[in-house]
Amino acid sequence: MAARERDFTVPTVQLLTPSGELRPTPEAEEYLPLVEALPDSMLEQFYRDMAVSRRIDIAGANLQRQGQLALWVPSHGQEAAQVGSARAARPQDHIFPSYREHIAGMIRGLDPVAILSLLRGVTLGGWNPAENGNFHLYTLVLASQTLHATGYAMGMQFDGAVGTGDPEADAAVLVYYGDGSTSQGDANEALVFASSYQTPQVFFVQNNGWAISVPVSRQSRSPLSLRGGGFGMPGVRIDGNDVLVSYAVTRQSLEEARAGEGPSLIEAVTYRMGAHTTADDPTKYRTDEEVAFWAERDPITRYRAWLEGRGASAAFFEDADTEAADVASDMRRRALDVAGPTRDKIFRHVYSEPHPLMAEESAWLEAYESGFEGGAA
Repeated sequence: MAARERDFTVPTVQLLTPSGELRPTPEAEEYLPLVEALPDSMLEQFYRDMAVSRRIDIAGANLQRQGQLALWVPSHGQEAAQVGSARAARPQDHIFPSYREHIAGMIRGLDPVAILSLLRGVTLGGWNPAENGNFHLYTLVLASQTLHATGYAMGMQFDGAVGTGDPEADAAVLVYYGDGSTSQGDANEALVFASSYQTPQVFFVQNNGWAISVPVSRQSRSPLSLRGGGFGMPGVRIDGNDVLVSYAVTRQSLEEARAGEGPSLIEAVTYRMGAHTTADDPTKYRTDEEVAFWAERDPITRYRAWLEGRGASAAFFEDADTEAADVASDMRRRALDVAGPTRDKIFRHVYSEPHPLMAEESAWLEAYESGFEGGAA
């Protein structure tokens, strides 16, 4: 029996057209004041952030191909979704990434070498969130971060850090995950608890078209933004290659969450121009025509066209692009100097206090390895 035809279309909220014109869709009009209130310095910062993201992505991929990293996770094509949403968060907010949000971490103060150290295999964690703008650890078991984020948001709510009316105290949680993760149980359980407890939380789905080699059309028969309504929270679909709408919608959603109005879900429709990771070969499952279609909608090219139309000078773009190249070069240089951990590090943080079992296992390993000294096999 043929499947029944259903209409699941939803509008895509957009401020910037692919050609870089500020032409809000009807659904985007309410968000326009948030963009109009931004100073020129922040509008320029969006471009600087995206330029940095693109350059470190190229550098990271090259390092992996040269054998300096075990893995690299590209973000090429998703710069607008990440930059706009990360810039929308306040300092007291907590951000839970998956493992592709490199520029979001940098916006929160994270040294990109910490990311490279993780992907180089010399650390099991990477950084202390409290020292890096409340940017939490990367999650290699994808979708589990949605539960971590929801639990944290529940704790913030129980602690009374929501809905007090104090803009410096009220906080929210922003959690990133991809279209592939929406099919996993963890993500759906997180939505259940977030809705039940009305957590101060924004679920930010980067729909980049592919869950490794599975297209989103096979993962979901309807737009992912509709998942929000299914769990009892607002859901909105935005043009994820439009940095302005990414900022504005996330900003408003976070403000509502801090005010105690509960969680919401944003689906940012973007595209993964590169591979899922450097262990993947996307030419096996997608067409050149599809890639070309999205290349014409490049988020950086689009935003640059808009800034140029506003009068941004060639000197500004040259300075921003030089800065991005310098950041990537510095990251690469310092990453090559990162040394492997000492042997005792694997035992050091298993328990908060010295533990006899750890001492015993460390002594065994030392004795075992000493047997190979002198060139013994």
